[in-house]
Amino acid sequence: MRPVDVHLDDIATLRKPHPCGSYEWRVVRVGADIGLRCLRCNRKVLLPRSEFERRLKKLVRPPEQADAAPQPPH
Repeated sequence: MRPVDVHLDDIATLRKPHPCGSYEWRVVRVGADIGLRCLRCNRKVLLPRSEFERRLKKLVRPPEQADAAPQPPH
């Protein structure tokens, strides 16, 4: 299986809620570990990439980044 293509400022929806009740997180660090910031309470967490990929439900790229992303060859 290929790793999930994650970029800075993507919005990740995780399967379980944060204790504050939010499911949505902003990606603030990408590497072997994924840094996330809760969109409701602004708490920051660091998850190993394998755990992040297990917990991930949906990944949304902000519109301004989606336009700048390289297009696949036809």
